[in-house]
Amino acid sequence: MVVWQSCRVPQSDPFPSPVDASARTRVRIEIVLVLAITVGQSALYAVLSLVRRLFEPVPLSEQSAQLNTPLDAAVVWDVLYRVLDVAFDLALVALVLFLLWEPGRSALRRLGLDFSRFGGDAGRGIALVAAIGIPGLALYAAGRAIGVTVEVEASPGALDLWTVPLLVLSALRAGLVEEVIVLGYLGDRLSRLGWGPWRIIVSAAILRGAYHAYQGWGAIVGNIAMGLVFGWCYRRWGRLMPFVVAHTVIDVIAFVGYPLAATLLPDLF
Repeated sequence: MVVWQSCRVPQSDPFPSPVDASARTRVRIEIVLVLAITVGQSALYAVLSLVRRLFEPVPLSEQSAQLNTPLDAAVVWDVLYRVLDVAFDLALVALVLFLLWEPGRSALRRLGLDFSRFGGDAGRGIALVAAIGIPGLALYAAGRAIGVTVEVEASPGALDLWTVPLLVLSALRAGLVEEVIVLGYLGDRLSRLGWGPWRIIVSAAILRGAYHAYQGWGAIVGNIAMGLVFGWCYRRWGRLMPFVVAHTVIDVIAFVGYPLAATLLPDLF
């Protein structure tokens, strides 16, 4: 309820007016290229992964998906490779922000990806964590119970001194990549093509569900629901920062919080 009551008309302008017909072809090509090297590519592989899982003799409930897997057996090289992996993904975020940049208009400020109102943004982000994160855990448990969701191992292996910062960095990477591209970039570019608000919200939510398809049907449904809530509130707030905060916190809880709880309280978790 807090999330919906705090929605209001945005002061920034992340949703520009449609461009003329001569410029739309360029915008469409740019969208295809950006998606092909970012979340669109992930969506294709995730859907193919789900299709392959469905042909396996083992049911979905007995399959697993691992996230944040080590990239090398040696600690030093594993840390180096994982930091570089995050850095190159964040370079894609920087590329998208560069494409959104206009002379005299900061893309960060226009999208609300700055710290000018961080207190309010953080408060809204935490409200979204409560509104999305808790039901999301329940949906995951329900999906596992009825056999339509694979077991997701968010952090394979033990938590060590060097893995916790890497997992937090990975969570921040996910928050920035997904929210900047799916909410911010597509919100801007599809608005320029003349798409209406709900057409943009629903399309972005389906894309969000698609690149989580490797986790099974429950993850698809849950992430589409998350995308609808995020898209609606982004339209109202006009700032990306609350969603980056919410997404990062949700992933930190999944990547670090649950494995830590399982280590400290194995009988309960």
